[in-house]
Amino acid sequence: MRKLVNRIIPPSAWQVPVIILLGVLVGLALFIFRISNAASYLSDDPETCINCHVMNPQYATWFHSSHREVAHCNDCHVPHNNVLNKYFFKAKDGLRHATIFTLRAEPQVIFIKEEGKEVVQENCIRCHQKLVTDNAAIARFESSRHFREERSCVECHRYSPHGRVNSLSAVPHAQVPKLGSVVPDWLKNLMDKSEQ
Repeated sequence: MRKLVNRIIPPSAWQVPVIILLGVLVGLALFIFRISNAASYLSDDPETCINCHVMNPQYATWFHSSHREVAHCNDCHVPHNNVLNKYFFKAKDGLRHATIFTLRAEPQVIFIKEEGKEVVQENCIRCHQKLVTDNAAIARFESSRHFREERSCVECHRYSPHGRVNSLSAVPHAQVPKLGSVVPDWLKNLMDKSEQ
């Protein structure tokens, strides 16, 4: 164990520069964590999804849907088979989204990826399981049995809960929450003083 510790600790001449470099890297990481509002992604708050302004139409159409009362974004778009898989999927998807938005490479119209479609299908069945498996419900819709068994839910219910999401014109009077500034007050004051 002592040999391992001795390998990690730099020679005495390098200790101060290494400590300064590590301090700068940790500080930069904490600053990026704060600016990106990264802590909000650990929650299930739907307003987290509009940290990137490109998601405003999706938020607005969900907000005006019947799903708003019973389901948030993560209820449909994140796996619920276990906690580890849920947060792994959120992290993987979030890093992809953050990279795309940081590089300003987002498409004009957002389409769900194949892996996301599978998760949404599993969650549709999870929430609406009784409708899919209840014999009385199946008997009422006997003529459409082949649709339930061979197709995904969104083939027929593609506008649930988002409606026609092309832009905010899908919900012209939508009120999307205004995002607060992530720039700390001390930095704003410093910037204001430097401009004067």
